[in-house]
Order: sequence, then structure tokens, then C-alpha cells
Amino acid sequence: MLALMNAQTNSMNGRDLINSAARFGLIAALALFVIGQLVASAAPAEANSLKPPAKGDIPIAFVISEGAVVIDFCGPWEVFRDVMVSGGDHPFRLYTVSDTTSPIHAGGGMQIIPDYTFANAPAPKVVVIPAQSEPSAAMLKWIRESTKNTDVTMSVCTGAFVLAKTGLLSGKSATTFHSAFNSFAMEFPDIQLKRGARCVENGNLATAGGLSSGIDLALRVVERYYGREVAQKTAYNMEYQGQGWMNPDSNQTYAVAAVSTAEHPVCPVCGMDVDPKTAPKSVFKGSTYYFCSDDDKKTFDAAPDKFADATLRR
Repeated sequence: MLALMNAQTNSMNGRDLINSAARFGLIAALALFVIGQLVASAAPAEANSLKPPAKGDIPIAFVISEGAVVIDFCGPWEVFRDVMVSGGDHPFRLYTVSDTTSPIHAGGGMQIIPDYTFANAPAPKVVVIPAQSEPSAAMLKWIRESTKNTDVTMSVCTGAFVLAKTGLLSGKSATTFHSAFNSFAMEFPDIQLKRGARCVENGNLATAGGLSSGIDLALRVVERYYGREVAQKTAYNMEYQGQGWMNPDSNQTYAVAAVSTAEHPVCPVCGMDVDPKTAPKSVFKGSTYYFCSDDDKKTFDAAPDKFADATLRR
């Protein structure tokens, strides 16, 4: 009996040791992960810093047109508006520019009267391009010309399509809204699409991922001008707790595309989940594809080979 009890005790001690080792291994792995994240996000923007003017403010132009996505431009607008430097000065001067000064309707019906047209807008040092309707020739020309002298020309979300259509991103890397990855890669094969990036910088060009990513890219621009402390204070005053502006590769949750299955189909155009019971659909080469909208179905039907191949590659 004593021998049996000793054997049971030894067995329990062995299990305890294994469980303790497993717990220690898990804790160690989590610690290494956290340390890795902190190291990845700790590097300041000193190597890519921007020099503020000795006097005067920094003009920032927000390029808008019908359908401009509100958070794409209002998020960065609020960041730049809230920046304070020594003496309580606000160093950025913000304005909107469009084809005309007639009212436009942003997402959700918000009505905005642009401050300037492309013909009379002040020369900017920073240009912000949100997602919006198809750009006019005048818009593309103005962005191209302005970017010759900007410190940063940045897009947010599918504003990357507008920036790409200027030709300025050709041969460079960029990111955009995760649901637009496929469309962007097919429309601009000469641009290296970075999936899983919160923002991508190339000289004076920068692209942010979707929606709230614009806030992070704006904070990154603030950091490049005035240092991390000013950027952190700006984020603190806004009660913004996102850390993506300190780690450009922090969008890794979108790095891998969702896989479409019969039970859970994914729209081949935008990559979003769809309900096969109600979604528009098309049959191509014996396979059925479901779409988020009729517009996505039309896009697919115009070039089904491209989207079907892209779906298989994901």
C-alpha cells in the first residue's frame, strides 16, 4: 500500500512538473510576444523626420469630392487640429480643396463647402486624400503638381486608388482598405501591395489602410515633424489609445485573406463575408460566386477570369 501511495505521489509530482513547465512555457512565449511587439513599436521616426518651418504654419490640404468617407478625412483633421507645440501654438493650417466650391456630400449625406478649388488653393506641405468618388482630371493633375513640393502626400483607405491614378505610386509599395486588396492589385499591378500594413511610406508618399488607419498615419506625420512626445500628447488629449502609428505593420489581422467555402462564401471582389441566401450570384466555369452588392457582381462579370484566379490564389 505504501509503495502504491508513493507511486501515486510521484506520478502526481510528475504531472505537476509537466503542468508547471507548460504554464512556464506559455508565460515565456507570451512574454516574448509582448516584448517583440514593444520593440517593433518602440522605434521613433527620427530617421524619417521632417523639418517644420522656422516660422509660420504648415498648410495641410484635404482633397475631397462627392462621397468622401468622413472618418478618412475627419480623423486626420482632428489629429492635426489638436497638435500643440511650445507656447500652446497650433502649427498646422487646415483647408479643403475640390473641383469647385459648390457644396459636396460626403458619406452619410454630410454637406461640405470646400474652401478652395484646384485653381486657387494655397500650396500645401501635406496633402490628405480620403476615399471618395472617381477623381477628376483636375484633381489628379493638382495632386501630381503639389506633390513636387510636399513633405507628405498621404492617402487613407481607398484614397490609395486616387493617389495611384496620379502615377506617383508606380514602382512603389502601398496599402489600402483590406476589402479593396484584390481590386487594387489587379488595377495597379506595378504597385507592390502590402497586406497587413497599417501604413506604408515611400519618400514623401504615404498610404494608410482603411478608415481609422488615417488617424494613425496622421499621428505618424506629427511624430515626424515634432517627435514622439508631441504625438503621444496629441493622442492622449484625443483619448485615442490606438498604437498603430508606432508600428506600421500592425494590421496583420488583414494580412491573410478570408477563405471562401460553400458554407461561408466570401465576395471575390471585396473579400467580405456574404449571405448566400440573399446575395447576388454568378456562375463561372461551373462554380458559383456570391457578392456583397450588385456593383460587385457587375465588376466580376466584366472580368470573371481575373477575380476567379485571384480567389484561387488567396
